Amino acid sequence: MKPLNLVDSCGWLEYFADGPNASFYASSIENVDRLVVPTICILEVFKNVLRQRGENAALQAVAAMEQGRVAALDTPTSLSAAKLGAELGLPLADSVILATARAHKALIWTQDADFKNIDGVRYVKAGGKG
Repeated sequence: MKPLNLVDSCGWLEYFADGPNASFYASSIENVDRLVVPTICILEVFKNVLRQRGENAALQAVAAMEQGRVAALDTPTSLSAAKLGAELGLPLADSVILATARAHKALIWTQDADFKNIDGVRYVKAGGKG
């Protein structure tokens, strides 16, 4: 069976902005039955879209994200994220995203270089440069 998909916050923002890598994320985002959405991604995307385009656009982005399986940050995932963050030197949000992906056996789709050499990640360079 194919793994579930988890799109990193940067991927959602790229998709919503129709950026150079939007097509890289489209199939994962649009296949909502196989999509896991960590609440930390909802926080990051809402904050970014709110700042750039206002509350209505930010709420619309959240509504699109909620079409997938929203994964709240629970204690086991928090502890796993802390360990992964310490082991791999990841920032907090990235460690939560990685722990959530592993808890759900999901493949991470991202253009965040922090994930570049981690197993279970589909990475594309930012700016659509392959």
